[in-house]
Amino acid sequence: MLFIIIRSIYLIVCAGVVGMFVNAPERPQLISDYPATSFIVLMLITQMATLADFGLRRFSVQVISAVYFGLLVGWLLSNLLNRALEPVVAESPYRSLTQILTSIVAPYLCVTWLLHTRDDFRFIIPYVEFSKKVKGGRPFILDTSAIIDGRIADMVDTNVLDSELIVPTFVLKELQNIADSKEKLRRNRGRRGLDILARLQADEKTDVRMHHVENGEESKGLSIDQRLVEVAMELGGRVVTNDFNLNKVASVQGVDVVNLNDVANSLKPRYLPGERMQIKVIKEGESVGQGVGYLDDGTMVVCEAAGDLVGTDADIIVTSVLQNSAGRMIFGKLWDHDEH
Repeated sequence: MLFIIIRSIYLIVCAGVVGMFVNAPERPQLISDYPATSFIVLMLITQMATLADFGLRRFSVQVISAVYFGLLVGWLLSNLLNRALEPVVAESPYRSLTQILTSIVAPYLCVTWLLHTRDDFRFIIPYVEFSKKVKGGRPFILDTSAIIDGRIADMVDTNVLDSELIVPTFVLKELQNIADSKEKLRRNRGRRGLDILARLQADEKTDVRMHHVENGEESKGLSIDQRLVEVAMELGGRVVTNDFNLNKVASVQGVDVVNLNDVANSLKPRYLPGERMQIKVIKEGESVGQGVGYLDDGTMVVCEAAGDLVGTDADIIVTSVLQNSAGRMIFGKLWDHDEH
């Protein structure tokens, strides 16, 4: 919206200035003979700057500072250009036109270029810096599942993360749609996600930024996962999720993924085959005679020959551990006091 306003003002100013020049008493003979054509041609020349502006990559920055320094640098450049061109156009009837064009085009290009590169641009004057102070290294791109999960907020509280957290606008929209769902469970999940996001934004130690993503033609028909991967590739960030499928899709395309399940599993206590533990058998397993219990961190423990011990504590020996991005399971057998 900001660029649309700037381009509209620029178009109106160009139309007024070119119209004054075309209708001026001291105008070149060619313009006097073809005023309408001259007006169109001159307007096309001025709008070439706008066409060049469309190819620039967009970033975010302090708008007021960028506009101020853009106008200042543009004005200085236009004066330098006019002085450099003075010997060439001194006797030309196009002298005033050249001065007007440089005075308009140079500030416009400087303002738009600073707006586009505001996060990376560093001004060459001491103590004047446009680059945004971004914490840490590469940013984290938050997925809907990671926000609803809530563990990302707990990780931030531990001061482990020091990078910028980025929430694309389509992720926020998906959270809102989930929160407005007619299903109670789904609605509660969406509201929980919005609460977690508000908690992250309220934390002064956390740098959370909403990243606006335009719904262009290239985005139509793409899933949320695919758009997340595109944003991560564009910003050079890492996707934070607990979605196993998104993990695979991003990895195939060379995008780094921080899987919250992997992080949680890496912090769980390690149990090796042969170690002894005690669990409370909660229910029977899928196979005959199996008993199932859980550790304090939620890890499922499957014990052979413990199906009859439901509701009681059992000493077991770990036989194997199965761990992947979906979680971790421990398999064991009952502790035989006579054997040991």
